[in-house]
Amino acid sequence: MGLLSALIPYKLPIKGILWIGKHITDVCESELFDKSKVNEQLLELQMRFEMGQIEEAEFEKKESELLERMEIIRKHEEENTG
Repeated sequence: MGLLSALIPYKLPIKGILWIGKHITDVCESELFDKSKVNEQLLELQMRFEMGQIEEAEFEKKESELLERMEIIRKHEEENTG
């Protein structure tokens, strides 16, 4: 019993660290896989292109990157719900 009672105080900080790690992971995943942010970026990109602030080549490159990111989000959602 002496060894067990000696280890219990160390168990609590480890659980706290694990909880913090899980929380950080959850926040990062929600940021990374947030469709609304990608949609906002697509709309902003479209507006900048229509206002002549960026060239067509830059628009197409960035649009392609954002659509690729949207596809990754879709696949991630399918894996986690299906």
